[in-house]
Amino acid sequence: MTEILTGEARAFVVDLQQRFGARRDELLARRAARRAEVARTGRLDFLPETAGVRAAEWTVAPAPADLTNRRVEITGPTERKMAINALNSGANVWLADHEDANTPHWSNVVGGQLNLYDAIRGTISYDGPDGRHYALGDGPHPTIVMRPRGWHLPERHIMVDGQPAAGALVDFGLYFFHNARELLARGSGPYFYLPKMESHLEARLWNDVFDHAQDALGIPRGSIRATVLIETIPAAFEMDEILYELRTHASGLNAGRWDYLFSVIKYFRDQGTAFVLPDRGSVTMTAPFMRAYTELLVATCHHRGAFAMGGMAAFIPSRRDPEVNAVALTKVREDKEREARDGFDGSWVAHPDLVEICREVFDNALGERPNQLDRHRDDVSVTAAQLLDVVSTPGEVTEAGVRNNVSVALQYLAAWLGGNGAVAINNLMEDAATAEISRSQIWQWVHNGVVAESEVRRILDEEEAALGSGFEAARTLFEQVALADDFVDFLTLPAYELID
Repeated sequence: MTEILTGEARAFVVDLQQRFGARRDELLARRAARRAEVARTGRLDFLPETAGVRAAEWTVAPAPADLTNRRVEITGPTERKMAINALNSGANVWLADHEDANTPHWSNVVGGQLNLYDAIRGTISYDGPDGRHYALGDGPHPTIVMRPRGWHLPERHIMVDGQPAAGALVDFGLYFFHNARELLARGSGPYFYLPKMESHLEARLWNDVFDHAQDALGIPRGSIRATVLIETIPAAFEMDEILYELRTHASGLNAGRWDYLFSVIKYFRDQGTAFVLPDRGSVTMTAPFMRAYTELLVATCHHRGAFAMGGMAAFIPSRRDPEVNAVALTKVREDKEREARDGFDGSWVAHPDLVEICREVFDNALGERPNQLDRHRDDVSVTAAQLLDVVSTPGEVTEAGVRNNVSVALQYLAAWLGGNGAVAINNLMEDAATAEISRSQIWQWVHNGVVAESEVRRILDEEEAALGSGFEAARTLFEQVALADDFVDFLTLPAYELID
């Protein structure tokens, strides 16, 4: 840890917190006020005050060379062995995740930074308990794009003026301080995925952080590139504005589908059955409101010269069960083919065994082109009503769906509390985003009278018994975030209080 938590690095993070922490707090308060207004009116719309930005002709900065071909991006935590596997996967990009796939145990936060430090310098290796040695292959290796925590999460291990620093500034600050110059010297750069944003004002804050950080370390402005996850429903109404605020640093937008579903449920949780979604497994990317969201994202990105990145293929191949494996690979192929047809420039996978399929699909669609930026979707015109058309989603709420949500949430929360933020459950890669869907659906169904709380508790008893011992803390946390009267904005907030 001493290599990462140097006096100079800590001072850099403290400076970021002192300069930008108050604005971050104000923006979090603005989120709450905006959600309260939605609860009162039952709707969202495009902002009238930024109509000029949407109407004007402008583009983001051109992409650096190692971010022009992003057809396959593999995601995963910065745990040492998984980092090496991701870097040896053959993907174009590795999303090195300090957010949804990472439990913010202090050892994970700092250890992940050390793993990234070594990975960037090509010195990372790992000796497993089984005696197996892991090291980087000959390459080429994926471009590293680091995802810090969202604005809402604190980091209590770095206190500034008596308050915890923002986890986002800790993650960004340590990574940028140690690696920006090294990355540039190696022909790459400090690249980031920015999660959980809800407005262009939050993008403006990130842009100001970037400008200051580059100036403070003598790094040329514009060296940073950021891809924003459009994974909240309010952000879907501000895609142009978000790119505009980050235009000297912007690289693209990503369709963060799982958190997007969670956000829709959270934002409209008290609007009755018109916003009640069916079983999680029934809500596919072909649902009308999801089609509107992804079509608008591609059209917006390509109009502005930014990359449109597809969502996560959460299916995990099985090397032991050929039948399960065949189903998973077919679903992944169908998902990626839809994205390629729609104009996405690349997409995410959660497992090295899926890299080849994703690459094949996008190779067929793109040919020799590195991307589809030249494919403008002038045929797309999306309205606010289409983005909010949840009621047209086919499917039902079933006992099997309730049971799956309960079981997945229990298993994931137990793993998260134990330090593992990315967990394979039922041949799906579950992270904080998918766990949020599971628990928020339970809350929405109970509070809208779709499912009785007594029924959920019966299933909860049965699933906990089936899983065995060791789930007491996970059950208590599940009841807090899924069955309490008040809706907890993020399950990771109360969960954070239970670790370290």
